[in-house]
Amino acid sequence: MPRLEACLIDAYDTILTCDFSILRNELSALAGISPDTWYDEYAPIQALVSDGRMSKAEAFAHILRASGREAHPGLVAELVRRDQELLLANARLFDDTIPFLHGLRDRGIKIAIVSNCTENTRPLLVKHGVDTLADALVLSCEVRSAKPAAEIFRYALDRLGVAAQAAVFVDDQAGYCAGSVAAGIRAVQIVRPGLVRPGLDGQGIDGQGIDGQGIDGQGIDGQGLAAGTTVVRSLPELEDLFRD
Repeated sequence: MPRLEACLIDAYDTILTCDFSILRNELSALAGISPDTWYDEYAPIQALVSDGRMSKAEAFAHILRASGREAHPGLVAELVRRDQELLLANARLFDDTIPFLHGLRDRGIKIAIVSNCTENTRPLLVKHGVDTLADALVLSCEVRSAKPAAEIFRYALDRLGVAAQAAVFVDDQAGYCAGSVAAGIRAVQIVRPGLVRPGLDGQGIDGQGIDGQGIDGQGIDGQGLAAGTTVVRSLPELEDLFRD
C-alpha cells in the first residue's frame, strides 16, 4: 500500500460542529416567517447554494418571495450579514481538530479541507485558523462541485499534487465516503459519540455498537459503508495511518 502523503478532510461534523437550528430560528424571525416555512423553502434549493449556483442573497430572496414576503434588498442584505454572524458565533471546533492538523503537518502530510458548504464557511475556517494549517480549502460553493461527485475529490488531489492512492478522505457521512472510494481514495468515516444529527430522531449515537464496520453495517446517514471504509470515533484514531 502506498505511503500516505495527503489527508482530505470534511468540515462540518468532522472537524467542527454547529447547531444550525439556531441560525434557522433567528433568520426566520428576522424574515417574519416560521422556522418550518424557512426550512421548507430552503431545502429544495440547498444543493444550488452548496455548489455555488445560487448565492446566499439569491437564496434568501427566493425564500422571502416563496413565503409571500417582499424580498427588499435591505432585508436580504441583513439576512446575509446575520447568517454569517450567527455561524461565526455558534460553530466550534472539536477539541481534537487543531492537535490533529498540527500532527499531520509535523509529519509532512498535505491537508485539504473538502466541504459541502455555502459562502459563509471560508470566514469560519479563517476565524479558527484552519486555513493556516491546511494546504487547500476545497469548498463546494467555490469549486462548483459537491461530494459525492468525483470532481471535487479530483480538484482537491490536483491542488495538493498527489495521486488518489496516496490520499485518505475523512468524513462523517457514509455516502460521501463512498464517493471518495469510487474516486480511488481510501476513506474513513468518523462517528463522533453523542453527536446529534438529523435522521437520528434527535438522538446521539452513544450506545450504538461500532465494530469497525459501522453501526450494524450502516453509516450514520443510513447508507451502507463502501468496501474498505474504516470507522473511527475521533481524529487521533487516524494517526496510525500516517506513521512510517
